[in-house]
Amino acid sequence: MGDSLRIALLVYRGNPHSGGQGVYTHHLSKELAALGHHAEVFSGQPYPELVPEVPLVKVPSLDLYRADDPFHIPKLGEFKTAIDVLEFAIMCTAGFPEPRTFSRRVRKVLNARREDFDVIHDNQCLGNGILRLLHDGWPIVETLHHPITVDRRLELAQNPWTKRPLRQITLRRWFGFLGMQCKVARQMPRIVTVSESSRRDITKDMGVPYERMSIVPVGVDTDHFRPLPHVKPVPGRIMTTASADVALKGLVPLLEAVAKVRTERDAHLLVVGKPRDGSSIPSVIERLGLEGHVTFTSGVAPERMVELYNEAEVAVVPSLYEGFSLPAIEAMACGAPLVATTGGALPEVVGPDGRNALTVPPGDPGALAGAIGRVLDDAELRQRLGTAGRAHVLDRFTWAEMARQTVEHYRLAIEDTKAKAKA
Repeated sequence: MGDSLRIALLVYRGNPHSGGQGVYTHHLSKELAALGHHAEVFSGQPYPELVPEVPLVKVPSLDLYRADDPFHIPKLGEFKTAIDVLEFAIMCTAGFPEPRTFSRRVRKVLNARREDFDVIHDNQCLGNGILRLLHDGWPIVETLHHPITVDRRLELAQNPWTKRPLRQITLRRWFGFLGMQCKVARQMPRIVTVSESSRRDITKDMGVPYERMSIVPVGVDTDHFRPLPHVKPVPGRIMTTASADVALKGLVPLLEAVAKVRTERDAHLLVVGKPRDGSSIPSVIERLGLEGHVTFTSGVAPERMVELYNEAEVAVVPSLYEGFSLPAIEAMACGAPLVATTGGALPEVVGPDGRNALTVPPGDPGALAGAIGRVLDDAELRQRLGTAGRAHVLDRFTWAEMARQTVEHYRLAIEDTKAKAKA
């Protein structure tokens, strides 16, 4: 084997417009190709968007959570295998089957192409099939962005037994895949994660040995996410991004903060994302008197996203917890003044309070409102934060550097597997 590696990059859900998995897959595979490696992406629906140099191997599921037909009920002819039956059965019991079923499907595909790849890189699927691939003798590098146990804990706290018992039961079933993921993660020999905060929490919540993990921060495309001198900020525009209005993302505290901000000045919140069906967000907006002052937009084209960051007088990451935070570094790369919480890894990402962004405790609408108000009222502060934020990202967070570091872990995984085979 020469310097060039053949990499099977797995992503069970590669949505390019929502959530970090598709973004991570797109940019990592692009940079691997630029470094001269051959990477193929194996993905379930929704499929990622890739550069022409990177082949996409579709590993289709029943696609039960498609955007135009959520909780899709398949026709009889759609069932082809026992894995299809399992996938539908888990959904019918309010569970989330994709990590389990994708891992089983992709194992069959990869074992039929054993001579085509040097290493497998799994992007936080952690299904039983991934563990079986390890036992089949494949070198595997696992990316674990953050422990989904945190998502579960925050969602359950937002829906207590005393007020929403049926929602509690549904959430516990939905997160039922976590037991499997914890078991698989504890047996993965080489894991990369994105921050020291995630590394500590993965050890604490999932029982993965701390020393088995390494930190490789993710990056941002600084040629795409950039200041646009011809785009002027909209007075009073507050912007946030949320792939879903889950408790983890802190949208409710942000709405409460915006209501406080509006008692002293004109302001409008733009949310890139949309509430889920049955969400409480519309009632929260009504309760706070924010009708007409909050706009949701989704399906935003990549160049328009850059324009939106440049139109914001302040960008906000209100998350209760982040394993990293792509929206934070995207905003800073665009020169948007940033207000962020100190939830999870955000202090690692944005740096000390006031240097590149203003930071406040998570879940504190009053503190969030105060920081947003400071930025809206002070043009000099906006300029300073925007300039410092972009310089910070250029210095620390690029996809090219992330890919170079990841390749070193591929080589170590290959050497580990060879040594184990000789033992």
